[in-house]
Amino acid sequence: MFSNMAEIPDTLRMPTITALQEALQESEQRARAVVETAVNAIITMNTERVIESVNTATERIFGYSREEMVGKNIRMLMPQPYRDRHDGYVQHYLDTGEKKIIGIGREAVGERKDGTIFPLDLSVGEAVLPDGRRVFTGIIRDLTERKQLEEKILQISEEEQHRIGQDIHDDLCQQLAAIGCLAKVAHQQLLKGGHAEAENLQEIVRLVTHANVRAREMSRGLMPVVLDSAGLMAAVKELAQGTERIFRVSCPFRCERPVEVLDNKMATQLFRIAQEAVANAIKHSHAERIELSLAEEEGHLLLTIRDNGVGIPDNVTGQSTGMGLLTMTHRARMMAGTLSVEHDDFGGTVVRCRVPVPTSPKTSQRKTR
Repeated sequence: MFSNMAEIPDTLRMPTITALQEALQESEQRARAVVETAVNAIITMNTERVIESVNTATERIFGYSREEMVGKNIRMLMPQPYRDRHDGYVQHYLDTGEKKIIGIGREAVGERKDGTIFPLDLSVGEAVLPDGRRVFTGIIRDLTERKQLEEKILQISEEEQHRIGQDIHDDLCQQLAAIGCLAKVAHQQLLKGGHAEAENLQEIVRLVTHANVRAREMSRGLMPVVLDSAGLMAAVKELAQGTERIFRVSCPFRCERPVEVLDNKMATQLFRIAQEAVANAIKHSHAERIELSLAEEEGHLLLTIRDNGVGIPDNVTGQSTGMGLLTMTHRARMMAGTLSVEHDDFGGTVVRCRVPVPTSPKTSQRKTR
């Protein structure tokens, strides 16, 4: 049909091997450029958990050079206790196919070369190469700045609550106490004079005294004293007792073994979570019984709030329940922990906050930097 190659239209000519090689090389260069210029860390590893490739952002985020990471087990980028457990997690997936991280983004923690612990957002994908090998790609986003901002917002909120609590204690409570004293003196004078109004004034004295007690309880709730290692247990116990006294509901506190929290900031955040969960159980669930428990297990602190109320709606979100759930979740994440809100098997709602236990104040400070 065509007498020579010159007569064949360009659209019908088969690409030469050189052209295919150039196109492949261009595609590889483009893909490499995208990976190298990405803001997030991109790491690939094989089924043996050995790092095969990293991008420039990985070097910047973790502080290791490329040569120090490639060929090493990826657990080198993780703090304890996750470092020792990671191989087991991957092997469990390879054996069972049960996905706990793959295809699902989640917050975790990493460890830099200098030993500092930092929060990160991790998403993992899996691919099967033409030769049948399975590789995993992890995309990591450093959350340090975001967590610092969240911590600053919570700190401002904490300081404002403390200021309000101090104002209630120093101003309102003192004024109520003074009114109570004056009313008591007036009551005694009316009583001596045999006036019928003495009985009404006695009721006023009782109401003012009760209001003063409530105001003091409110001020303590706004500025909880959680200073020593055992302060969290005392604060949660007082929260349970105050809840029973004020709202007339059953609110037992269980702590089978002493739980010490060396980090006062962590103790305060856990107390705020307990406080918010109790308030939700009363306001929204209309619970008649609320159980608070505190325990330490497998290197983690576990705070549990269980109620017998009406329960939570399906697909609960921070938007559908106000700022309470969102704030509790942020507080848990600030401590590198997790928060879950679920239906209780016996009716009502159970809130669980699980956070890693800092081994020492120094370690705790490093984690919150």
